[in-house]
Amino acid sequence: MNMTQQLDQTPRIQARVIDGKAFAETLRKSVALGARAFREKRGRAPGLAVVLVGQDPASQVYVKTKMKKALESGIDSFPHLLDSTTSQAELLQLIDKLNNDRYVHGILVQLPLPAHIDESKVITAIDPAKDVDGFHPINVGLLGQGKASLIPCTPLGCLMMLKDQLGNLSGKKAVIVGRSNIVGKPMANLLLQENCTVTIVHSRTRDLNSECRQADILVVAMGKAEFISAEAIKPGAIVIDVGINRVDKDGRSVLVGDVDFESASAVAAAITPVPGGVGPMTVACLMRNTLLAAEAIESDRTARY
Repeated sequence: MNMTQQLDQTPRIQARVIDGKAFAETLRKSVALGARAFREKRGRAPGLAVVLVGQDPASQVYVKTKMKKALESGIDSFPHLLDSTTSQAELLQLIDKLNNDRYVHGILVQLPLPAHIDESKVITAIDPAKDVDGFHPINVGLLGQGKASLIPCTPLGCLMMLKDQLGNLSGKKAVIVGRSNIVGKPMANLLLQENCTVTIVHSRTRDLNSECRQADILVVAMGKAEFISAEAIKPGAIVIDVGINRVDKDGRSVLVGDVDFESASAVAAAITPVPGGVGPMTVACLMRNTLLAAEAIESDRTARY
């Protein structure tokens, strides 16, 4: 019996749609309460500096959204919109200034950067205490050791939704499709901390579908539109689709994930949609990280002075 025949004989499951937008709104309201308490105690709001180099349309939309959500969360935002010809030295000089600005508690440099700028040098230049993206090598190392750190926003949002769906994740088999530093690797570390058994699959994995079908938890972040279909999903699994791809369908430009939502929904127990799933949680977790950074920085200042 081939896989298609097996799927045809599998009882169909109508997956729950995990509403990331609603979840993110609840988290944002919690952050807003924390930011209000912070302002009352410290006399100023948590501050987030957002740096954009160039005029990439998608990046401009992301930055605008982040600044809007910061305002709604009671966080002061300080935008720095730089020309695409900005040199690496000029950008590093700005970061040094923000590192030493007492009103800035979080620094976000929107990626990707223009080709003439070394992203790794820019990320490393950010004060780890203000690294609200969680990309600095120190924060990456702390996460890998299971110690307290600022956690990358997208994996953190995924984990929050998984725990909301499943409660205790201990003992679950988790498969992550994609091994990026932004999603795949930190997601693996977070799930290991929850006592999951974790496998990372990627473009060189043999029989990727077979590996994915072992997963109670399937997190897909590979950047290929609708690549994962029902044949790669264990019946009853929880599917988190991190991908976001623009494709043409029926003469329209639409956003889709890395998972074929329609076929996957007939097999999975729950699944995140695209859009409206992981994306809103990423932004909400950025606000959470900014608040946590602000509280830690100000507490440290109080202790020292």
